[in-house]
Amino acid sequence: MATPPASDPRVILRSGLPDQYLTPDDIATMFKVPKETVYQWRKKHTGPPSFRIGKHVRYDPVAVHAYIAQRMADDRTAA
Repeated sequence: MATPPASDPRVILRSGLPDQYLTPDDIATMFKVPKETVYQWRKKHTGPPSFRIGKHVRYDPVAVHAYIAQRMADDRTAA
């Protein structure tokens, strides 16, 4: 099978996307909170940024990492 040329939009799009997006279950496991808490964070816009793919909620791992880093920085400045 031939590899698409670098100018192919599919290659350009894939180069900026993670291999796998996180689910609410993943976020709940990471933060050791109930899944309902993750949904409340989404509803209140207080947790990591999320988006929908159809009816499914997903989280970009890079955005989650940035959210954690920001929370840690906020904690350091508040202390």
